[in-house]
Amino acid sequence: MILHSKLIPLCFCLLVLFACNSAREKHSGIATDSSSINNIPFKTAFQKIIDGKNTDLFILRNKNHTEAAFTNYGARILSFRMPDQSGNLTDVVVGFGSVESYQQSSERYFGATIGRYGNRIANGKFKLDSREYSISINNSPNALHGGKKGFQDVVWEAKQLNEQTLEFTYLSKDMEEGFPGNLQVKVIYSLSDDNELIINYEASTDKKTILNLTNHAFFNLNGEGSGTILNHTLKIDAEQYTPVDSTLIPLGEIAAVAGSPFDFRKAVRIGERIEDTNIQLKYGKGYDHNYVLNPGKNGEMKAAATVRGDKSGIVMEVFTQEPGLQFYSGNFMKSKNTFKGGTKDDFRTAFCLETQHFPDSPNQPNFPSTILKPGELYKTKTIYKFSSDK
Repeated sequence: MILHSKLIPLCFCLLVLFACNSAREKHSGIATDSSSINNIPFKTAFQKIIDGKNTDLFILRNKNHTEAAFTNYGARILSFRMPDQSGNLTDVVVGFGSVESYQQSSERYFGATIGRYGNRIANGKFKLDSREYSISINNSPNALHGGKKGFQDVVWEAKQLNEQTLEFTYLSKDMEEGFPGNLQVKVIYSLSDDNELIINYEASTDKKTILNLTNHAFFNLNGEGSGTILNHTLKIDAEQYTPVDSTLIPLGEIAAVAGSPFDFRKAVRIGERIEDTNIQLKYGKGYDHNYVLNPGKNGEMKAAATVRGDKSGIVMEVFTQEPGLQFYSGNFMKSKNTFKGGTKDDFRTAFCLETQHFPDSPNQPNFPSTILKPGELYKTKTIYKFSSDK
């Protein structure tokens, strides 16, 4: 009995110490071991005041036990957990464990809604009705993803419509980042019972402007922190792409993918030809190019891409109403940021498939127009559908 009485206080102290450490880990929003890779972020780590507005974390769930986490800071997706071929919950969207981590990241776009103009505008300039507009240069010599403070860095109004639907809205004021018109934007994320992440975009303006919205989720279908994406297989439904110059601005031509490293018309490993000697791969340091998607019926959804994780058996299909798809193979990931599971954003450990109009369209008359006029409604949809091999 004397021995037991001495052990009880010791056990109590150890329990208190463990609880304190656990609370500290939760507050930081960063997991400390690989078993926590698939955890959704902690809500308190996303509750902050930025520019006088409250940020928060929101969760969507479906009947398949699939969960997606979001924050209204950047109207961004933080994680997407679903069962792999063995039934293990796997987070296929890489991201950070706190809103501060997104603010401080050397890569601003993880999971975010991108605007007003996704991708690049040459020299940050374009003309509307003979008037020239200048956008903030943030990817010298060009403007990238809407300028220095794009939609990824603002706090959106959020409304959770139900357990499977989340609405974000934002008013981008006239001349914000140099773009004309007061632009009212709405993005609705829905998680279907078919494991579809459905993104509906809507916008209207009171002045003639340009607009090209997209989402910049970084995916690893083997799970965040699982290593390279080069062994994923990828199929892109495109016969053509838009070659670029050394600053990644399209040359204006539409080129065939046939006979080049850009041919993904049949499923092939992402890394199969990424090191080929090719000037376009040199410019992008890998794949960072816009694909001209095979046309579908007017206004209807069309297949854009299919990707399969080599370890997990998780398959992602992309459908869209957009004419283009930017495939980015994680070439600028430099191990500078820590993901929510504790791993680094190492080189080519995630990829992006961004549905879009073409880069620099305002300066390329042969590209599909991105002009939005007063009285018009910008409306487009993209679906990321997930499944797993059995």
